[in-house]
Amino acid sequence: MSRGRADDRIERVVIVGGGTAGWMAAAALGRFLGNGVRIDLVESEAIGTVGVGEATIPPIRSFLQMLRIDENDFLRHTNGTFKLGIEFVNWTRPGQRYLHPFGLYGADIEGVSFHQYFLRARALGLEASIEPFSLTAVAARQGRFGALQGGGFPHNHWAWAYQFDATRVAAYLRRYAEKLGVRRSEGRVVTAERAPEDGLVRAVVLDDGRRLEGELFIDCSGFRGLLIGQELGVGYQDWGRWLPCDRAVAVPSKQAAAPEPYTRSTARAAGWQWHIPLQHRSGNGYVYSHRTISDDEATATLLANLGGEALAEPRLLSFTTGRRKAFWEGNCVALGLAAGFLEPLESTAIHLVQTGIAKLLALFPGRRPNPVEIGEYNRLMAASYEQIRDFLVLHYHATEREDSELWRYCRAMALPDSLRHKLELFRGRGRLFRYEDELFSVTSWVAVLLGQGIVPDAHDTLVDRMEPDELAQLLRRMRGTIAETARGLPLQQDYLERHCGAPDSVMQEAS
Repeated sequence: MSRGRADDRIERVVIVGGGTAGWMAAAALGRFLGNGVRIDLVESEAIGTVGVGEATIPPIRSFLQMLRIDENDFLRHTNGTFKLGIEFVNWTRPGQRYLHPFGLYGADIEGVSFHQYFLRARALGLEASIEPFSLTAVAARQGRFGALQGGGFPHNHWAWAYQFDATRVAAYLRRYAEKLGVRRSEGRVVTAERAPEDGLVRAVVLDDGRRLEGELFIDCSGFRGLLIGQELGVGYQDWGRWLPCDRAVAVPSKQAAAPEPYTRSTARAAGWQWHIPLQHRSGNGYVYSHRTISDDEATATLLANLGGEALAEPRLLSFTTGRRKAFWEGNCVALGLAAGFLEPLESTAIHLVQTGIAKLLALFPGRRPNPVEIGEYNRLMAASYEQIRDFLVLHYHATEREDSELWRYCRAMALPDSLRHKLELFRGRGRLFRYEDELFSVTSWVAVLLGQGIVPDAHDTLVDRMEPDELAQLLRRMRGTIAETARGLPLQQDYLERHCGAPDSVMQEAS
């Protein structure tokens, strides 16, 4: 981290808002800024948090490792389960389903991506589904999870994330951060004081008149964007024309069976429903467009499809999909919902917080913000949001459904130029490329594209060098090795009970 002169070093950081975003920031800053920086976090229990995001993607593991947090301890205290991917149901057509797995498909051969060999095998009638070539997909379908020893194929393709109780994550990280000296204040921020000479935020004022001074402010105030939006006037890019859902209703339910090691997304007439199995309960929600269904109808649809008894009253949430036009303005950085909102279709909300924190640490400022560094932060974060946006839009657009107003609109809508180019490239010969530090891998794009019926017209001609019989034999061996490895893993339920089972007091919450 570049600090400049000693007298230019930031000595006080103020985080406005708690929840997952605020306490992730507090934990990371407390871990890396050391004893020389005072970190204050102010939050109000009266305001509460959204708390609907309970699923993650594999980079969350690097965040825990960065903080030196033990995985099993983390899951034990957050009622967490393991996640090997996301199952999509009814997205292409009613009754159809596929899995977007973590990790990789097969093994690249002579420098050519595995999916190109699969495309050729599919064209020859040798293979119908790419799913058996993913270790995580095969294990997920069998409800298995475990630690794999050794390297090489397919062990080096093993990847996982977590499903957990988001409110408990915030509490866990709060305990961690406070041990590092982060100070929490209870209260509601009502305004900010800014320096007249440069417009930088100098302090936030609470409803009881207390002031918290700082040199860097992190806005984790949720959709309000209290600093970045209300005080600094940074605008918002509305992406509703590509992602038309703007409401969600969420409710926890009793666990009907042993938790599965994957999240499920089921497309419905006006949107989609999530199902996230935890140790002690399930998280459920219906993301929908209020233009095509009423709140009462959406709530009734969700409650009718829980698979277990509801444990609380459903909670409604309104949102506008999109992002801030700038994530860092002056001496204020927005994280979480204050920075933007992308629906949890691919469990990216917590990852975007993690990304924002990592890039802030890499570009950590002095007391006088550097416009070039701020511009670079904003460029990198904009790219992260836009790349994820395109991946989400793909799910909606690549459908054969015409049974409702929402799906007819999504099939016909004009796409972002960046996504349109990616689709055209893939439709030709299955070409896929990652740009800069794009989050989603070739495997992820292949999973959704093939899963939702987009098959290239041809494949890479380099794979034609292999004879069909040789190709068939090679793929058969790969499938067999993956199947055997998956069978050797324990059931996730057994692994959880042995290594990271939640305390009995927590489990009783759902009884």
